[in-house]
Amino acid sequence: MQEPGSSAAAAARARAVYDYGQTAIFASAVDPRFHMLLYVPPTVADGRKLDLLVAVHGTGRTSAIDFRDGFAEFGLYNDCAILCPIFPMNVRGDGERSGYKYMFEGDIRYDEIVLAMVEEMAAKYEQDWSRFAMFGYSGGGQFAHRFAILHPEKLWAVSIGAPGSVTLLDPDKDWWVGVRDLAEKFGRPFNAAALAKVPTQMLVGDLDLETWEIVRRPGTAYYMEGANDAGDSRPARLRTLKASFESAGVSVTLEEVAGVSHDRMKVLGHAKAFLAKVLKENRA
Repeated sequence: MQEPGSSAAAAARARAVYDYGQTAIFASAVDPRFHMLLYVPPTVADGRKLDLLVAVHGTGRTSAIDFRDGFAEFGLYNDCAILCPIFPMNVRGDGERSGYKYMFEGDIRYDEIVLAMVEEMAAKYEQDWSRFAMFGYSGGGQFAHRFAILHPEKLWAVSIGAPGSVTLLDPDKDWWVGVRDLAEKFGRPFNAAALAKVPTQMLVGDLDLETWEIVRRPGTAYYMEGANDAGDSRPARLRTLKASFESAGVSVTLEEVAGVSHDRMKVLGHAKAFLAKVLKENRA
């Protein structure tokens, strides 16, 4: 039996407090400018195997904590860890707040940062997370659908919440409006067949109609021709994205949640239900 004051007992207590349940915030080993926090069901300490959900914050970044805590009960009862990356604003000292949504910013590849975080945490908790699910809302919804376009083979599901701008699967337009130059920009061509295998949910409130943050104007960061062509509101843009994904053979569940504006917590239950259904089917 370990003495309460022993170093082994202290180490075990520290792991219980900081590594299991609602964890501390960890810096990424591959790039310590970026951080993550997790919910890890305590049963992992007994060798239980878990699935993984990566939940991506919006522009304010604080939703990383909301999503970690909001998905915790889902994770506990569905044997699923929750990993929430944190991509700080101003990471290159230029005040930029939206670079992560478009997958690259200068020499930073945000999709690769997430893959490295998943690999690091899979090793830490002795899990096989070669495939995982992704949820994102608002700016995180932008990240989630673009990650799915780039890395469909890594996902067992994706839930895309209320993105302000969308990338259509248009072979005649460059990234980020389309996918024509995907191989040139990211070193990997668009794989429609792999994306078609990913169960896909799209979520938006039917009252999510404010446009101040979603209209891209000439001369602003990330503006390009066609930036506003997908629609004049988040619901309209998500419908256009649905049609684009379906044209590539993707089966999409679109939910326009009645009476909800741009409120991430009011759509979370819909995401949980979708992800739980996919998990049940995968495990059958």
